Amino acid sequence: MMKASDVVGLIPAAGLGSRLSPLPCSKELFPVGFAPHPEHGEPHPKAVSQYLLEHMQRAGAGQVYVILRKGKWDIPDYFGDGSQLGLQLAYLIMQKPYGSPFSLDQAYTFVRGQRVVFGFPDILFEPEDAFEQLLQRQEQTGADVVLGCFKVPHPHKWDMVEVGEGGEVKNILHKPAVSNLTYGWAIASWGPRFTEFMHQHLQQVEEQFHTSGKELSVGEVVQAAILKGLRVQGVYFDTGNCLDVGTPEDLLKAIHTLS
Repeated sequence: MMKASDVVGLIPAAGLGSRLSPLPCSKELFPVGFAPHPEHGEPHPKAVSQYLLEHMQRAGAGQVYVILRKGKWDIPDYFGDGSQLGLQLAYLIMQKPYGSPFSLDQAYTFVRGQRVVFGFPDILFEPEDAFEQLLQRQEQTGADVVLGCFKVPHPHKWDMVEVGEGGEVKNILHKPAVSNLTYGWAIASWGPRFTEFMHQHLQQVEEQFHTSGKELSVGEVVQAAILKGLRVQGVYFDTGNCLDVGTPEDLLKAIHTLS
């Protein structure tokens, strides 16, 4: 069994934020809600990605790797080394612009052999112990990947999850135009076997994304892992919620809710 110190966080922050463009800052730093100021305790604006960092810190991920696109220097300038959040933050630069999995693979040599907690910096979610529940399920079942799944109203915006017996994830449908599935996944934890699978899988498929100009999603890599026999479980947060604030309409909802 791995120790809590073997848990690391992984955050892709290399996106262009085109759905919200133009913005005066990286979308990961857009203020949503308020938090006590670290010096005087008065409320001050809270960057949207800080919610995810706090989730990871509560789950025991003392080290978090953030993968950036060149030019998004305002993110390390804002968060620094992460000490104000009780974290050690490290920043890596995306090399292959073919989707989030290729960004995550930049951290391969740093996270191999460890358990990873993963989330998107522009998705807000509850409950507060969501990552802890994923890690607990992973320990209980020995699953290679555990997905945090939420009931979502618009399947075409999410990777939808087909649920099997005992919490098994049977299939992942990438943003289907129409679906009768209920759950979309928003966060994950995984172990070394999936990290290795993703690293090898990306090497095999890189050329087709290099030539097509399309992007690969993390959900599509997890689906490929399922087809290769890796074990994927889901934790289904029926009373939780998640919100992708990467679109103007959902950002407005988040601002109203958290203000």
